[in-house]
Amino acid sequence: MRKSARRATVLVAAGALGLGGVAVPALAGMGPFAGQPVAAATPGPGWAGGGMGSGYGMGGSGMMGAGARDGTCLAPLITAAKGTLTEQEKTTLGAMAQEEKLAHDLYTAFAGEYDVVVFDRIAVSETRHLTAVRTLLARYGVADPTAGKPAGQFSDPTVQATYDKLLAQGQGDQAAALRAGVAVEQTDIDDLTAGLNGLSAPDVTQVYGRLRLASQHHLAAFQNWSTR
Repeated sequence: MRKSARRATVLVAAGALGLGGVAVPALAGMGPFAGQPVAAATPGPGWAGGGMGSGYGMGGSGMMGAGARDGTCLAPLITAAKGTLTEQEKTTLGAMAQEEKLAHDLYTAFAGEYDVVVFDRIAVSETRHLTAVRTLLARYGVADPTAGKPAGQFSDPTVQATYDKLLAQGQGDQAAALRAGVAVEQTDIDDLTAGLNGLSAPDVTQVYGRLRLASQHHLAAFQNWSTR
């Protein structure tokens, strides 16, 4: 199967797996991302724009469609009440948006280079995760540090350097690209764990906990593919 056809099939399938109220912009052109600046030629919005709304998924545990084998992931459902955040916690929330964008943009780039379904599917998952983080940014009046940034571009020089390093590491070497994915997910798990420390806001706690679980699924998926 040609890669372009395979990617289209994967994205449509991923979009059908428990998205609930979250629409992937490239598939539906609606939902929280409608009318917002998006990264060109990507299945999701990069990390551009600001989120809206407060509900995702279809109830239950608030996380849907787990699949450690291929990266099919969990869509955060925000059901907890708004709380209060310190200035440092608001800064951390903005940093989480940048981490989700880095993951999305990196995996999208690798998906265009390698015939490995895990990159496509996790890139779509990262779009859902960014939706949840944007919702929190909007709720707490925190400016999105990634607004208007196209794929692969970041306002934070440190994040930019990290992205550039990981992208270079994975170009031309599928095994190295998978290792880059492992590194990203391990970092996300560590940062989300640190962000949960001392956090009192119920909705942010809910989202961070579920994003951490999702990163654990992503990590398992990349490790699984690395052993093939």
